[in-house]
Amino acid sequence: MELHFTGIIIGVATFLIIGIFHPLVIKGEYYFGVKCWWVFALVGVGSVVASLLIENIILSTLLAVLGASSLWAIGELFEQRERVRKGWFPKRETHKDKE
Repeated sequence: MELHFTGIIIGVATFLIIGIFHPLVIKGEYYFGVKCWWVFALVGVGSVVASLLIENIILSTLLAVLGASSLWAIGELFEQRERVRKGWFPKRETHKDKE
């Protein structure tokens, strides 16, 4: 019996990639607001394009997952701003807020 680990590797790595984006969105909105959306856009588009150019199925798939997660994070960044407005997450105090 031969075991094939490709699916397990992709599944675990996808879980980790998606899990990493949750705190990235929260911290990104906290420190930079929604103006950091373009970083997620560049990473997303770059990863998707790179996934099209790479022949290795695992690496290509993981780059596509990274790209899709980055692009999804843009919407979550704006949603996070709303969650902060509702008081569900802390708002960062700036020097203007303290005066």
